[in-house]
Amino acid sequence: MSDPDDVLEALASLPSFHHPTATEDGDRVAFYYDESGRNELHVLDVESGEHRQVSHGEVPRNARWGVEWSADGDRVFFHVDEDGNEQNDVHAIGVDGPTAGETEPVVEMNGQVSLADVGDDGDTLLLGSTRDGQMNLYRHDLATDETEKITDYERAAVGGVLSPDCERIAYATNESDDFDNMDAYVAEADGSNPRNLEIGETGAESAPADWGPDGERLLVSDNTEDVGRCGVYHVANDNVTWYGDLDAEESPVGFLPDGERFLALRTHEAAIMPLVYDCETGEARELDLPEGVATFPGEAVLDDDRVLVSHTTPDRRPELLAYDLATDEHETLLDAEYGGFDPGSFADAEYFTFESDGAAESGPATAWTDDNETLEIGALLYDSGERPSPPSDHRSDEDRSASHGSPLIVNPHGGPRAADYRLFDLYTQFLVRRGYSVLKVNYRGSTGHGRAFVRELYDDWGGGEQADIAKAVRLVSEYDWIDDDRIGVFGGSYGGYSAYCQMTLYADLYDAGIAWIGLTDLADMYENTMPHFRTELMEKNLGTPEESPDLYDERSPVNYVDEVSAPLLMVHGVNDRRVPVSQARIFRDALDDHGYAEGEDGDYEYVELGEEGHASSDIDQKIRFFHVLDDFLDRRLGGGDEGTAD
Repeated sequence: MSDPDDVLEALASLPSFHHPTATEDGDRVAFYYDESGRNELHVLDVESGEHRQVSHGEVPRNARWGVEWSADGDRVFFHVDEDGNEQNDVHAIGVDGPTAGETEPVVEMNGQVSLADVGDDGDTLLLGSTRDGQMNLYRHDLATDETEKITDYERAAVGGVLSPDCERIAYATNESDDFDNMDAYVAEADGSNPRNLEIGETGAESAPADWGPDGERLLVSDNTEDVGRCGVYHVANDNVTWYGDLDAEESPVGFLPDGERFLALRTHEAAIMPLVYDCETGEARELDLPEGVATFPGEAVLDDDRVLVSHTTPDRRPELLAYDLATDEHETLLDAEYGGFDPGSFADAEYFTFESDGAAESGPATAWTDDNETLEIGALLYDSGERPSPPSDHRSDEDRSASHGSPLIVNPHGGPRAADYRLFDLYTQFLVRRGYSVLKVNYRGSTGHGRAFVRELYDDWGGGEQADIAKAVRLVSEYDWIDDDRIGVFGGSYGGYSAYCQMTLYADLYDAGIAWIGLTDLADMYENTMPHFRTELMEKNLGTPEESPDLYDERSPVNYVDEVSAPLLMVHGVNDRRVPVSQARIFRDALDDHGYAEGEDGDYEYVELGEEGHASSDIDQKIRFFHVLDDFLDRRLGGGDEGTAD
């Protein structure tokens, strides 16, 4: 498998599972799987470990949106959109008997529709939808096929959860004057009598995660104390019991059937590990798994003491486990697939921290980054294994690039309210295989470090976080095995925004850049993104263009297009509703207006991906993008050598 195209396609074609979720009695697990070459719905028998394909092209090619079992376990609900545009409807597919494989529409409305919860009564679906503009909650009655809008807030209503008897709902929204705030609410099933639980302080964020089996308690999250914490809210007396020592970010997942324990996740140093809390004693126990990213997916409970866990590390692909909480033993329900690759050949990640003052050393950003706070920033480095050749080693011209050491690809994460973790990332491993070392930076604004760290990015897009990335690049470029003449930046979504920022505000650091589905003009983004992204991302982080016109103008990379000094590749899906394709077109047109030449031998290259929205998990679409990415880097950075990572 030495041919680059063979390696590229083999990596992209490794089967992946998505959104596993168990039935109420825990005997079966539904999940998306693409071992056929296309995303399809599969059902796994927990006892035998065997799984079978249920769909045959009826489900979306892109597995972004999850699946849910019907209450009786006869059907699985899934989301359908048009070529990745995320304007979903909800359909159902039969799993067993004569209706197996048959699909039917369940809820069809304009805008984005997302299934929030399935009621235990067999008749109720709780939905989120942008049908009327803002994201609000809707209730669908399966028996009558009627859909009723049950909340009507100016800010997005999210996280809807049905009580066990389906007579109440819990959700989160914000009615306060503090735009950063988020509160947990309880209301009747028809949305009447909504009550703010007033869990945390105003300006903090609280939300429900699950109802207790008795319907009298809510598992909730809150970040009043900076880092996220888990709590059990007693609905009858309005008391909250808090858990954890606040040493690390923790988030609740769900109650176990006995109602005496609950599942949670703890984040620390780019790792996510699962916990079990005892409600009475407050004691927490971490599951006995190798450090990496282990999460409870979908409906995770199999029985009183067994739960589903998805586990991965930087160099091990995800596996689906059945974990026994009583014995701390687990069995593998779905093995990771490696095809013709040696599982031991993938690159592990080195986690390190450094101090950053969030200030640009030169360029346009010096005007607005000189008063940022010095913070400890975490990062992950993947070593390709490429090393400079000794001076006595006379190589041919074709091998000259390899003799200079490893090129470096800086890969900022999206979000921005997200982070890079110690998990297997296909794009990272692809780049390492092609001879590039990869740097990921959890800049200020990333999750996992508390509320104050997240808010460092508010009103400062393109500021301190971009300086953090640049500082990490300068540190790593000093390693004697890094070729500092071959440094590129590649990011998607907010990572694409970072790529545009790095190529304009820190142009001296880079020899090439790839901006994928990235933001370039913040005012245009505000006008054309989906309503809940407009309020919960743009307004919450930056205010409106009317309130903050100078900020929107100053932090838009398109206004610094004349700073671009290295080859730039722009890639965007034409059906993207989160970051509309207008963002890439605006930057392209600005390049043209400033005299930059397009083409493989020009200053920039531009690719629009049809039948695709905000990225895709589809194998064919991944292969297409990998070819575009690989070809550009090979020509522009002189890479393309098979890596030797250990």
